[in-house]
Amino acid sequence: MKELKGLGTALITPFKADKSVDYEALARLLDTQLTGAVDYIVVLGTTGEAATMTADEKYKVRQFIVNYVHGRLPLVLGVGGNNTAAVTSELEAMRNGGILDFTAILSVCPYYNKPNQEGLYQHFCAIAEASPIPVILYNVPGRTGVNLLPETVMRIYEAHTDKIAGIKEASGNIAQIKDLIALANSKLKIKKYELPFLVISGDDGIACEIMEAGGAGLISVASNAFPEDFWDIVHKKDQVKQAQYDEMVKLLFKEGNPVGIKAVLAQMGIIQNYLRLPLVPASKELENQIAAILQ
Repeated sequence: MKELKGLGTALITPFKADKSVDYEALARLLDTQLTGAVDYIVVLGTTGEAATMTADEKYKVRQFIVNYVHGRLPLVLGVGGNNTAAVTSELEAMRNGGILDFTAILSVCPYYNKPNQEGLYQHFCAIAEASPIPVILYNVPGRTGVNLLPETVMRIYEAHTDKIAGIKEASGNIAQIKDLIALANSKLKIKKYELPFLVISGDDGIACEIMEAGGAGLISVASNAFPEDFWDIVHKKDQVKQAQYDEMVKLLFKEGNPVGIKAVLAQMGIIQNYLRLPLVPASKELENQIAAILQ
């Protein structure tokens, strides 16, 4: 899956004041991503507020993006949830509904239910069996309440080497991520698999460290606004530039995601600053802090 190495943007979904999707703003945002700095785009993930969108809205957004991008970049589609049967049914329903326009799906660990490692294993095996395209696992314990351990990740991968392309690792646990990279490398040396296994950083602030350890790149929130700089961070392993973004990255997540990045994009004139409840726009204090850095 060489097309999913490098920099991927976890795309936001712009809204209007009435909370409908702002397709004009979405086109402006996509234009900033199609300049050559971004290697692929992740559509309708956590940053895209997919959890607050209807099935019809998600269908229209993904079709708009597919048509607008028109094959210029690989696309990854967020498809996940905490009801395994519902996720697999959604995947089955999309077999003839445009899912083949995407290179892979990104599927988050089940949230709220708090399954154990066996439950996570069976959940992702069911998704791999249902998906007609490769699957990227998504581990983000801060949101889901469960941590997908390296041994379980490799167990899923070995059971479905024809479907599991890798993992977006957003645990923030650098030691665990390095252990996963080492474990994956040791297994890959022993056997030849149909798909290589990509360990992708899900944290803007530690991308260089993960790549130095053998990670395959970054799925970034910040690259919605700063694609060229984050291309340097990812492709050149530019730790100096990453350090320059430390304060901005902290602000992006200070009041939750995508609260911070939408405030940045609004100040840049690309979108209007609207989110869907239960998320609300950035506080005035956060907006001022962001403005100070942008200036």
